[in-house]
Amino acid sequence: MKVTPSRPDAHADTDGTVVVPSARTADTSELTPVSGGFVAKATLITAALSIVGALLGLVRDQALARLFGAGSETDAFLVAWTVPEFASTLFIEDGLAFALIPAFSLALARRAQGAPGDPVRSLVTATLPWLSLAFVGVSATVIGAAPYLVEALAPGLPDPGLAVDCTRLTALSVLGFGLAGYCSAALRAHRTFLAPAAIYVAYNAGIITAMFVLGGQWGVRSAAVGVAVGGGLMVAIQLPSVWRQSRRRAAPRIASVEAPGQSMTLAMVATVLLFALCRQSQVLIERFLASTLPAGAISHLNYAQKVAQIPMTLSLMLCTVTFPVVARALADGDTERARDRVERDLALAACLVLLGAATVIACAPQMVGLLFQRGEFTAADTAATAEVMRVYALGLLSQTLVGCLVRSHFSAGRSTWYPLGAMAVGIVTTAGVGTWTVGPWGVAGIAAANAVGITVTAMVLLAGMGPRNVPIRTRRVLAGLGRTLCAAVGAAVAGAYTASRFDSAVPGLAAGSLTVVAVFVLLARALNVQGVASALRSVRTVTRRLSHARFR
Repeated sequence: MKVTPSRPDAHADTDGTVVVPSARTADTSELTPVSGGFVAKATLITAALSIVGALLGLVRDQALARLFGAGSETDAFLVAWTVPEFASTLFIEDGLAFALIPAFSLALARRAQGAPGDPVRSLVTATLPWLSLAFVGVSATVIGAAPYLVEALAPGLPDPGLAVDCTRLTALSVLGFGLAGYCSAALRAHRTFLAPAAIYVAYNAGIITAMFVLGGQWGVRSAAVGVAVGGGLMVAIQLPSVWRQSRRRAAPRIASVEAPGQSMTLAMVATVLLFALCRQSQVLIERFLASTLPAGAISHLNYAQKVAQIPMTLSLMLCTVTFPVVARALADGDTERARDRVERDLALAACLVLLGAATVIACAPQMVGLLFQRGEFTAADTAATAEVMRVYALGLLSQTLVGCLVRSHFSAGRSTWYPLGAMAVGIVTTAGVGTWTVGPWGVAGIAAANAVGITVTAMVLLAGMGPRNVPIRTRRVLAGLGRTLCAAVGAAVAGAYTASRFDSAVPGLAAGSLTVVAVFVLLARALNVQGVASALRSVRTVTRRLSHARFR
């Protein structure tokens, strides 16, 4: 199938789906390739809500730092925080989405081609019940095994009892995260992006509210309660959209649901979940090593990662939107369209994340001081966190590449063990380097190990791109990444010099950030960086067409 220009009578309906009128059937929009304008608008709405969610995440971390500081109490909660972090990776961000989105894309392709019955509804019938039982089982297992998990995750923790209580409370979020991930995957495959993008707004709002309402009586346990409540809110905010999508077309009765359900096999689910589990095990390694350091080390690492990960999260918004597009292109047999889409995504995502990484490296002390230095969070905490954040930022490009490339590996909708192997190599590297560096460098050594390990994984994934997934032009991609990296290095040096000229955090952050952006854009244009040109075109496209889009 070749990409065709968007028709003048196409429009975005009330749930963000491109609709093209046709006399054939009400669902022919599912056959229509999305236009660049729709991708840009969907990315914009996803990024905007993600920014709101990220800002609320910063407010959440600020509240945690202000109410409970960066000591043994927050260390105990952050050990329990491992549960929602794993649940998010397994069920929302990576894992389950990598299996569900291609499966839903294939079901939509079958429905558009006139398959008997409703393959989409058959897929839901074949997968949702047993997945829900699995979510409940995992939650119950974590609650029962909480003391053993805490001992394994952080054997040097001074207050394991508090960590056990928080772990049991956060375990209740597993069901919510699982159902939220299922809804998000289904909606994104249907080209509906607003509700899935808003889930972290609801999630962080629930945690913040719980901390301020219950913090005086329950202490840091209130944050764990908020995690459980936030998981339920993630599902609730998507239910109206799911209900509307389920009623878009009545499904005739069919004799069997086995054939459509085969588009998502147990082997496929196992490969994506094991990959996500392996990737998230980086957190286990980091906290295990940090638990042997003085109190507050886990907290410094956590605050540094939360801020430094924001550029990576925003850079992956485009891949979140285009993952269903790539999966649908492969389902239609159009590998050329999939390859072009992936290469453009890699260029733009690298451009965005390196701009963010340069800003983080240049202005880390100002950022941490402005965001966290108040209440129980001292100037010493600011200095320690800023140091870790700068080191952690060195791995942000590789984090983004892994996020982009693994989507390409799984977008064909079949099981593949290659990403798991690549991630395992990176994890072994992280553990080895971390064990070697934690002694002399402390938390900064752990952050350095993270950067080295994820870089190894990114290189292995890039080397494995080929006919079985998306055959990208690797040399061309690497050449573009090299030019973008040069622009980011120059921008970081200039921004750090400018920020250091100011004694106050606010003017230093403003001047440093503006310098980074200006120098990066100038160098990127001089070096002919593809991502900058794509970003400018996207901004122009959104400006022209935003008035014609209607998102629910």
